[in-house]
Amino acid sequence: MNKIYKPLSVTAIAGLIATSLVACSPAGGSTSDVEDITLQVGDQIAGTEKILSAAGELDDLPYDITWSTFTSGPPQIEALNAGQIDFAVTGNTPPIVGGLTKTKVVSAYSNEAKGDAILIPQDSDIASVQDLKGKSVAVARGSSAHGHLVLQLEKAGVDVSDVDINFLQPSDSKSAFESGQVDAWAVWDPYTAIAEVSGAVPLITAEGVSNGYGFGVASDEALADTPRADAIDDLLERIERAYQWTKDNPEEWEKIFAQETGTDAEAAKINTRSTRLQIPLDQTVIDSQNDLIGAFERADVLPETFDFQDQVDARFED
Repeated sequence: MNKIYKPLSVTAIAGLIATSLVACSPAGGSTSDVEDITLQVGDQIAGTEKILSAAGELDDLPYDITWSTFTSGPPQIEALNAGQIDFAVTGNTPPIVGGLTKTKVVSAYSNEAKGDAILIPQDSDIASVQDLKGKSVAVARGSSAHGHLVLQLEKAGVDVSDVDINFLQPSDSKSAFESGQVDAWAVWDPYTAIAEVSGAVPLITAEGVSNGYGFGVASDEALADTPRADAIDDLLERIERAYQWTKDNPEEWEKIFAQETGTDAEAAKINTRSTRLQIPLDQTVIDSQNDLIGAFERADVLPETFDFQDQVDARFED
């Protein structure tokens, strides 16, 4: 899978080494140690950093953040698992599709999943999910769109093996879709919104089918380091406030989103439908994720089945 993240400079590497030495000090260090921390945070297009910045939540950080940009959630999980980043926000599928990893889900968010869609061209002869049988669909492997596609196919009684699934990252999927190389494209906002403005038509959305969850995910290594875990705790509070800000200020958010990303104003406005708010990381969430795990298992996608509870660390819930 393609990864897009910033290479660390010699100075940054030296900083990380210094930070690791702090982490090796006796356990139970004070929270003031966060001042010496540089959190490595994964992001996606117009994601966590833009929202935090728009809401003013990056103005008084007691620690530093180095942002790394990824094309979708699964590469973020890979980077977390490899210790290349400390934290990232992903969709519902990336934390499960690779099986158990050296990461933990530490926060949960939700929307109505209206921006997760299977798109078709305006002149397509595809009228239902059943019509995808024998057709080609582009989707990012292990992404929330992949989970949505699997759920929709199962609901429609179409075997995954009966669909020509092209695993492509969003930019490549966009090119394949627009050039007619694939018949449909499963994707999420803001890509869905941008494509709709360009003429793509939602065959179906994930509303009522996929849970619409997003998750904050941290590496086990970061969670084992008390000062770094304290910094993640603080960041989670800022993310919660920032998400609420986008909900309370949709017009201001869409303007900032359009300016910062170069996105069409209409697409930026449509994208506000996918604003997430924090929800409890409770049994309802765990059960819903286990349902998704079951769908992937039945589709022979997961390397192994497991209980989503085993991937959860709820220490920050209070």
